[in-house]
Amino acid sequence: MANNKILSVEEEAKLIEPIEEYVQKIQSQIDELRANGTDKVLSLRNTIAVTKADKNFDKEERADIIAKAKAEMVKAKEVEASNKDKVASLVADAESYLKAHFESEYYSKVAASCDAEKVEALDAYDRQVAKIKTEHEQALAKLSDAQEIKDEKYVFKNKLFDAKMSCDSKLQLIKDRRHDAFAYQYHLIDLLRMSKFTPAQKRKQRWENYKYTFNVGQFFMKNGLYIVILLIFIGLCIITPLVKHTPLLTVANVLNILQQASPRMFLALGVAGLILLTGTDLSVGRQVGMGMVTATIIMHQGINTGGVFGHIFDFTGLPVAGRAVLALIVCVILSTVFATIAGFFMARFKMHPFISTMANMLIIFGLVTYATKGVSFGAIEATIPSMFIPKWGSFPTIIIWAVVAVVVVWFIWNKTTFGKNLYAVGGNPEAASVSGISVFWVTLSAFILAGILYGFGSWLECLRMVGSGSAAYGQGWDMDAIAACVVGGVSFTGGIGKISGVVTGVMIFTALTYSLTVLGIDTNLQFIFEGIIILSAVTLDCLKYVQKK
Repeated sequence: MANNKILSVEEEAKLIEPIEEYVQKIQSQIDELRANGTDKVLSLRNTIAVTKADKNFDKEERADIIAKAKAEMVKAKEVEASNKDKVASLVADAESYLKAHFESEYYSKVAASCDAEKVEALDAYDRQVAKIKTEHEQALAKLSDAQEIKDEKYVFKNKLFDAKMSCDSKLQLIKDRRHDAFAYQYHLIDLLRMSKFTPAQKRKQRWENYKYTFNVGQFFMKNGLYIVILLIFIGLCIITPLVKHTPLLTVANVLNILQQASPRMFLALGVAGLILLTGTDLSVGRQVGMGMVTATIIMHQGINTGGVFGHIFDFTGLPVAGRAVLALIVCVILSTVFATIAGFFMARFKMHPFISTMANMLIIFGLVTYATKGVSFGAIEATIPSMFIPKWGSFPTIIIWAVVAVVVVWFIWNKTTFGKNLYAVGGNPEAASVSGISVFWVTLSAFILAGILYGFGSWLECLRMVGSGSAAYGQGWDMDAIAACVVGGVSFTGGIGKISGVVTGVMIFTALTYSLTVLGIDTNLQFIFEGIIILSAVTLDCLKYVQKK
């Protein structure tokens, strides 16, 4: 017996009919008011744009057409302005009517019908499965041959699969019907408002679209790692007070984590651009060591006690602030030069970045170690950190440097031609090349940007640590930067990644390391945690890539 709550197509059409008639009547009035106003303005703007792009017109013809269009547009805008209040009043009337009638007289009934239809579909599926099982058991009772039994089991599995697919298809149609009913209200509003929805309307549509497209498997594949890491942090926050008799989640600890993460943010942002191109950079840690040595030498407290290739540098004659700026410039230049060299070999000779950056890593470490004899250069002028990264109360302003870097790189990635080309080349270099993008210059520019960020990051780390520069400093930072990007969703398959993901990845690894250190976990064991997280992140990334293929 059919459930009387389930609406037929004809019944659903009758429910929406009075609502459509009312809104369409108002829409006709609005269209009439817009005909010689808003619609004409849009048409004339299009005419001007097309005329400017049309090469068939000479300069005088083009100017004449555009001038006439602009003159007409002035009149059209006057009509638009005179009708503005009338249109707004009619739109408000239609929206008020929809608010009062759409939900109660149409959508709620369709939603109830869909719920009933879903229950009926699931019941029908259960009955079909039970029938298939009964038939299977009866068939098996009549068989004795092993091959025939095997064939029957194969047929049984296929019947179950077909029943499941049929049920899923019905459920999806019901889901689509419900979503279409919800969306129809905004289709009417779209016509009334000419796609200019209010913030509340946009939020409601986004939430409904999220529910409509939500998939449990996809959700856990995308966010499962973050959920596990969050649970680990919650566990650490519970365990630490019990073991160490001190709370982990305090303002001071959070600020310490942000302070430690700030220089690393520069490095991860640089590497992220290379991973977008399916590349990487193994020289990041050595770039940090080189920057620390360089910055410490220039900003050293007094005359340097160690030499470079046997030469003792003395920068004490320069103003303290000038020395800090000089150190930043030299760090940026050196890191950019080495990054550019690696990028050139990748872009020009198609060399795998693993090789070009590994060579860079060895050259930098060997050069700096040989030049300095492995000596640590001590502390920098104590007044320099307070000039560039002072503390405002307990707040370390080094965090602001990282925030600025995030904003700048986000702008480059999302609002510039270079950023769009970066995604295009990372996604499909052959297609990008055919469309006129220079793969060589995009690749080289990505390494140059990375080098600039490395220079800033190493300089900031020098200020944070108040010097102590040595060639060995930064060991393992390359892995941390790469891991942060991977955990943050920057895919090694290329062309996939967001700045927000990079920030999340850096914060996850810095917070994890800090938390484990506070808890007293051995540094070597911390590497195991990091390795498991990296392996999990890359596995999930590969699974997503395989699904897309």
